[in-house]
Amino acid sequence: MSKLKFDVNIIYSGIFTKWNEQSDSLPRLTKATVHVPAEVDIEFGFIAQIKKAKNQKLRYCIYHPDIPDNDGEIRPPFDGELYVESNDWKFYIGDTIWAPVQNKTGKWRMTLELKGKVIAEKTFKVHLPDELPHSDTNLLKHENEKIASFWKKRGL
Repeated sequence: MSKLKFDVNIIYSGIFTKWNEQSDSLPRLTKATVHVPAEVDIEFGFIAQIKKAKNQKLRYCIYHPDIPDNDGEIRPPFDGELYVESNDWKFYIGDTIWAPVQNKTGKWRMTLELKGKVIAEKTFKVHLPDELPHSDTNLLKHENEKIASFWKKRGL
């Protein structure tokens, strides 16, 4: 008999409300983006929906830029394992920025693995607020213009 393969989708990614580890509820998405301002206590990450994987061991990992600890040593990635709780389960992986913010800038890669295979990943770019690239609104407008131009060339 064949085994069902699990199904994974990132349903939300970006900036979220503060996450409470003690609560069963997940944080709420406040802004869909991969560009995160380096501000103290800003919460960012993604929510993945995992189906057909109950009781499978899930490994999560956050690879942050070279952030030094109090002794000046580079912090290792933050990782851990847990078991998928149900056959239709939502999991939040994320982090926050803490002081000093200057050494938190760079790429933060977040991954989820099942059976040794990366099943979901997202990379966030943390910038000092005055270094943020074009606003997401301008990026979206530019993408929409490119899509409209694509279809216009085809007479649709």
